[in-house]
Amino acid sequence: MAASLKGSNNRRSLAMERTGQWVFSQEIPTDVVVEVGEANFSLHKFMLVAKSNYIRKLIMESKEADLTNIDLSDIPGGPEIFEKAAKFCYGVNFEITVHNVAALRCAAEYLQMTDKYCDGNLSGRTEDFLKQVALTSLSGAVVVLKSCEDLLPKAEELKIVQRCVDVASTKACNEANFPSRSPPNWWTEELSILDIGFFEKIIAAMKLRGAKSLTVASALITYTERTLRDLVRDHTGNGIRSSDTEDSNLRSRQRELLEAIVVLLPSERAALPINFLCCLLRSAIFLKVAHTCKNELEKRISAILEHVTVDDLLVLSFTYDGERLFDLDSVRRIISGFVEKEKSVAVFNGGDFQEVCSTAMQRVAKTVDAYLGEIATHGELSICKFNGIANLVPKDARKVDDDLYRAIDIFLKAHPNLDEIEREKVCSVMDPLKLSYEARVHASQNKRLPVQIVLHALYYDQLKLRSGADDAHDAMSTRSHLQADVSLVRENEALRSELMKMKMYISDIQKNSSAGGGKGLGGGSKKPTFFSSMSKTLGKLNPFRHGSKDTSNIDDVTAVDVTKPRRRRFSIS
Repeated sequence: MAASLKGSNNRRSLAMERTGQWVFSQEIPTDVVVEVGEANFSLHKFMLVAKSNYIRKLIMESKEADLTNIDLSDIPGGPEIFEKAAKFCYGVNFEITVHNVAALRCAAEYLQMTDKYCDGNLSGRTEDFLKQVALTSLSGAVVVLKSCEDLLPKAEELKIVQRCVDVASTKACNEANFPSRSPPNWWTEELSILDIGFFEKIIAAMKLRGAKSLTVASALITYTERTLRDLVRDHTGNGIRSSDTEDSNLRSRQRELLEAIVVLLPSERAALPINFLCCLLRSAIFLKVAHTCKNELEKRISAILEHVTVDDLLVLSFTYDGERLFDLDSVRRIISGFVEKEKSVAVFNGGDFQEVCSTAMQRVAKTVDAYLGEIATHGELSICKFNGIANLVPKDARKVDDDLYRAIDIFLKAHPNLDEIEREKVCSVMDPLKLSYEARVHASQNKRLPVQIVLHALYYDQLKLRSGADDAHDAMSTRSHLQADVSLVRENEALRSELMKMKMYISDIQKNSSAGGGKGLGGGSKKPTFFSSMSKTLGKLNPFRHGSKDTSNIDDVTAVDVTKPRRRRFSIS
């Protein structure tokens, strides 16, 4: 509080000291004190009345017989501008510049210091400066417009804002088409000093004048990098700390600013580079902007996703400190939107998306696989999210699955506690038959992979060796062959198992029958039993009869030594 009072007293004494340099030299003592905020000016009524119709009315309409105090605290520009207006009344020279001309024009209007009241008044002088100096160049118009931020709504009522916008938009369009200095985009730096409200007016005016989308995009990029520097330009994560989020007012202003910038983006979605759009989307996620704003950015990125790099996707995926993953839903929606667009294009062209994938789709598939390899190292990445992103890419878009296998291997290494079923679920997004020879060799020796994937890789190599096929063989036909062979092997194994069980059971029955038949040796011939008939039938059906002992001719009434029964052994090799 003491510091505040001290500062107030200093400002008052400074104002009095400045005023005394050109007022106290007058032989006539001052008769009025003008209060402007915390500053007081001791002046002469007759000098002020000669130029200001507003002060003349105040004195004449005052109920006091001798008005000695006038409060002009609401004058545009504050004490500094009133001091210059008072100097003008006293005939003291001062400099009109692009920085103060708008404020002087507004103050002149407020004080009614017009040429109608007095020839050559302050209003006319400032108007001449605006026309002849300030509004003849882009830089001058922008500086004047910047000074109008604290002069609203007076500056708009006097059409100063609109005149500056018209000049600035015209000059900016001309510079974009015909640069007059280097670097060619110097004009974008000039516009970037403005408040978002005035910047919007200039961009709207440029669009009405037919500015190209790339021209508007250039201005927006420069403006965004300057006004949201800590969010957009700092990719290292050093510009944001968790404590910064406590400043809710700052984040609220940044949120409003970002939403306003997104509205200004040109309708041509390819006009903006994808890395800039990714930075905007990350900022939007961090600032928790409106849902419509975030959706617009996702659609724009999805439309040109074939130009995306792994680093661009990583910008979306990590927080500014780089320590944890953002919600990956935005990445999933972007990839999904691109795939749907490719499907629509394929159907429109009369083709089949399942048969032929565009070059853009193949490029995106390769980028997504590499991206999965980068985020797979984070332990917080779940199997569901990993598979969800991998499955968004059509399988036909991958000529080989080597990059996807690399991502899976990294994921399994980063998540060592997965059981066999979970590891099989991770590997389900990959087709083992689309691995290159080097990848299959690696997979066959990879202890992190589930057994099923290793067997697929080994069997595929054995199948190719037998058939003499090379790596260029069609994977679809090979897969069909493999499935048929696997099915046949399973059927043979099942039949072999059943035969073994049945033969062992029949052997036991025959031993028991032989032991009982020894007592009635010499009796009549015995009728064939059901099990003996079944044994003969199965023997005839045995697909391994040429590779094992033949049991079809076994006679169930063959005499055996009762004292020492002969054991029969049935091989199923």
